[in-house]
Amino acid sequence: MRVSYVLCFLLAAFSVPAAAGDLKQEVEKIASAYVESFNKQDGAGIAALYASGGVHINPMGPRADIAEFYQGLFKAGFNHEEATVDQAWPLGADAAVAMGEYHITGKKQSGEALEVIGRWTAAYVRDGGI
Repeated sequence: MRVSYVLCFLLAAFSVPAAAGDLKQEVEKIASAYVESFNKQDGAGIAALYASGGVHINPMGPRADIAEFYQGLFKAGFNHEEATVDQAWPLGADAAVAMGEYHITGKKQSGEALEVIGRWTAAYVRDGGI
């Protein structure tokens, strides 16, 4: 009896990192699509990555007009972003939370450099379930 418990524990212990790695890879794919849309200055492409009814939250508060928000950033001169996914955690079978860092740059119309560096956190919900 003990052997089966130990075996189950070892199987569970070694399967968690693989599942966590898969989750992080899935979140990295979404982050890559986000960065690609940002660098193309495609606010609608970014908004398409959000769930129906999704909200973008930043220091100015929550926003449901995601495409318009990003178009405003592009108009202000931001045109390049780099982002990393540091960690991702499952929240059941169809949801996850992840966090990482971002670096956004651009130039104002006056030629003055724009730069914002920070940390991001996002909640992910699988569209249509598994």
